[in-house]
Parts: sequence; C-alpha cells; structure tokens
Amino acid sequence: MKILVTNDDGIYAPGIAFLAEAARRLGSVLVIAPKEQQSAMSHRITLDRSMKMEHCPDFPAEGVEAYSLDGTPADCVRAAFLGAFDEKPDMVFSGINEGANCGFDIQYSATVGAAMEALLYDVPALCFSQERGPVGEVCRAYLFRISEELAGRRLPRNQIWNVNFPRCPLSDCRGILYDRRPCQTAFFDDRYVRKELGAGSWEIGIDSDYISRAEEGTDVRAVLDGYISVGTVTNTVLSAD
Repeated sequence: MKILVTNDDGIYAPGIAFLAEAARRLGSVLVIAPKEQQSAMSHRITLDRSMKMEHCPDFPAEGVEAYSLDGTPADCVRAAFLGAFDEKPDMVFSGINEGANCGFDIQYSATVGAAMEALLYDVPALCFSQERGPVGEVCRAYLFRISEELAGRRLPRNQIWNVNFPRCPLSDCRGILYDRRPCQTAFFDDRYVRKELGAGSWEIGIDSDYISRAEEGTDVRAVLDGYISVGTVTNTVLSAD
C-alpha cells in the first residue's frame, strides 16, 4: 500500500514526521506538504500561478520520500493524483494538526480539506489532530494502533475518518470514543476585538477562550473529557456508493 502523508502546518512541523513514521509501518510513504503554514485554508486550491515543488532530503523521518509544495494542503493531494508523480497513492493520511479539528472548526480546517480532496479520487483518507501543541504522550501511545485499525475499515466513499487526541498526560487519558459526531460549536469561543484607528476606520483581531461546555456524544465533549475522539466527516457533494 502506498500512503500519501500531508498536513497544513508545513513540511517541517513535528506532527507530520511522526505521522509519516507511523504510516511507514503500514506501507510505502510519500510526503507532500505545504512549504509554509496553511491552517484554516479549508479546501482551497491554487489556480492562478505555478507552484514550486522541492525535494526535502533532510525530512526527519526514515524511509520516506518527502517534498514541499508552495501551495495549500489540497494542492498537495491534487499533485499526487494529477500527474506530478508516476504512481498514485492508495490512501491519504493528513496531520498531525497542532490544534483540534472538532465541531465547527472542521469547516475551516485544511487538515480536513486535504483528506476531503482524496475522496475525489475514490481514495480513503484519515485526518489526525491534537488538542494543542506538539505531539504529546497520548498521540504517541495510540497513533499507530488507531491508524492501523481505521486504515483497515472501509467507509462509504464520501466519508473520511477524523481523529482528535487530547493534550493530557497518558495517565489521564480515559481511552477512545468512537462514532463521535461534530459538536454544534467551535472548540474556541472567538470574538473580534475592535480598535479604533480614526477617520472612520478600525482594525479587528480575534480574542479566544476555550469552551467548557459541549453536548454528550460529540467530538469536542470527548476531547474535553480526556478521550480520543474518532468520528467521520461527510462530503455531501459525493454519493455514498
């Protein structure tokens, strides 16, 4: 099995190297990731210019071919399927994102967007995120087990797996919760703070707080309670056949 690994935090983000190492235990691995940070790009693609792809011989994972692309995560997946390489992947892994992709945040996530792009080529995809910060104890302990399990479980062709790890000590992790549905809120309570500039103009910037409430059975509730959340996200453009 040939696995494409990508992310939205950039080619040298710690999470993608760890994910590539886990994927290498399941098959051959090709890494194509954005040259720079591309968070919150959703499913955006680049159409107005050519993009530069560069080989990354210093990519910090053994046994994989790695390339950076000065485009979006969805561009990285498109490149793998639309002619940049001779052999096409059998599966796509996206992540490990620095920040949870739960609830409303799924809509903005380029980690999820990259996985959704894979569905357009009838290829299964998994995306992985962590509540905050670099790869932690829970992710290190459970990533391969979960990726191996989910890679062997087929979904309808219009769905991806969405996995979110809590950022807590391994001793505080309460296990895995499956079939988590997206929470009907974002992981953060965002608000714009307005600063007057005069002459009828102002600037706005985001101020955020963690939410403390979420419905039972949802991805956000699972992560807040110290569980690994496993759920699916559906591309409503595609049929389930």
